[in-house]
Amino acid sequence: MISIPHKAKQFLVFTIKVLIVTGAFYFIYQQLANNDQLDWQKFIALFQKNQSIGGILFILSFSFLNRFFEILKWQNLVSHLREISLSEATAQVLGALTAGIFTPNGLGEYAGKALFFEKSETKKIIFLNLICNGIQMILTIVFGFFGLMYFNANFNIITSKTVSVLFGLLVVVFLIIFSLKKIKIKGYSIEKLIHKINEIPKPIHKKNVLLGLSRYLVFSHQYYFLFLAFDVHLPYLILLSAITSIYFLASSLPTFQFLDFAVKGSVAVYFFGLLGVNEWIVVFISTLMWFLNVVLPVLIGSYYVLNFKMQKTT
Repeated sequence: MISIPHKAKQFLVFTIKVLIVTGAFYFIYQQLANNDQLDWQKFIALFQKNQSIGGILFILSFSFLNRFFEILKWQNLVSHLREISLSEATAQVLGALTAGIFTPNGLGEYAGKALFFEKSETKKIIFLNLICNGIQMILTIVFGFFGLMYFNANFNIITSKTVSVLFGLLVVVFLIIFSLKKIKIKGYSIEKLIHKINEIPKPIHKKNVLLGLSRYLVFSHQYYFLFLAFDVHLPYLILLSAITSIYFLASSLPTFQFLDFAVKGSVAVYFFGLLGVNEWIVVFISTLMWFLNVVLPVLIGSYYVLNFKMQKTT
């Protein structure tokens, strides 16, 4: 086995950290500076008209709560292995978010969080992160499905027959999955996964669901209040059903964190177009949601990446 000198290893780790942070900043700049759909003059004019320190702090509080609930979720799940402080959980969540910004569907977060722990715990950490993200996805699907049905009942974007077929296919898929739960692929099976999930104490699962639900309500209502800030006044349930539908459909598409706003924005333009909302407002709000909930945490996470120290192998 090739032995790398300590100084060389330190330099390699430092170089990787700098590349991650530099790359994150570069992609953020590219998306904000070279997006032809963003009319900054219109945004500045509307901002000057409605500017309010209280309003800005109100919107920012949602971004804080969004990541805070995610940090508490992670701290809660890791307590199954060992207790970590709130500051440790913050470093792991924000550092991993920064490291995963270039990867499809944030897969880099899994490796990013694992690096904060000993190598022997890697599989357990990846599994806990799967549980952490899994509950958020389940909530997105549940709320999104009912939101889409409510929106469809009012605007008939898809026929009742199509809805029935899609629901039937979903039921069939679940039945197939559970009927094959004992079949193993490379030593893994659905039955084994369920067993692993059940090993985690129920109080941890309950807290995870509660925090996941709180986070979902926070970022969906941040979206809602941003529309109000841009003088878009629509019935609460119609607006919220459109928002939940957008997250549901956009989350099913493979994408990168730094392109997340473009995917959600494209879906949002279609839905809010049906509601008569100006396209530039939809694009701006989608971009703001991305900036407030991805860019700002990544900027903070850059600090944790640069100050990251590899765990000593045991």
